[in-house]
Amino acid sequence: MENINQEIHNAFETIQQGGIILYPTDTVWGIGCDATNPEAIAKIYKLKQKVEKQGMIVLMNGEKMMYNVFKEIPEVAWQIMDLSEKPTTLILDNPRNVAPNLIAADNTLGIRLIKEPFCFKLLERMKKPLVSTSANVSGKPTPIAFKDISPEILKGVDYVVNLQREKIAGKPSTIIKLTNDSQVKVIRK
Repeated sequence: MENINQEIHNAFETIQQGGIILYPTDTVWGIGCDATNPEAIAKIYKLKQKVEKQGMIVLMNGEKMMYNVFKEIPEVAWQIMDLSEKPTTLILDNPRNVAPNLIAADNTLGIRLIKEPFCFKLLERMKKPLVSTSANVSGKPTPIAFKDISPEILKGVDYVVNLQREKIAGKPSTIIKLTNDSQVKVIRK
């Protein structure tokens, strides 16, 4: 039997010490860390062989956390989240209270509100957003199951969450870019 509380504890302890974790999200397996820790974020960029400022998303568990990161949230953002039938990432303008190396070159940040129990409870414990990027080297296919994650990624993280390892991943989230002046652009369906 999977022990979600023990896994939340282990993941939280790793993140508190500046580590990076491999964990199941509501879509695919993700690599994550504290979104306010630039050193941990740099470790993820290095592991994924990804250029900094290419942007990674963060997971949040509610309105309070969103308003801590964004002073302004377009009204349409709430409507999209309410109406979305599948996990949806929103790219919003002018983030704050996160590490500078997490913010894209155009001063935006991708976020997803999450209800999946492991991530939701981990976020509750962290009281900070959680970085979430797919568990693959940049440019390689996103693994659809835990068994497809490369040994390079498995060895490169500080902790691997022992939950949902048999589950086949869903699809990556829909990505929608919203600007504060109400422009909407679908980046990935």
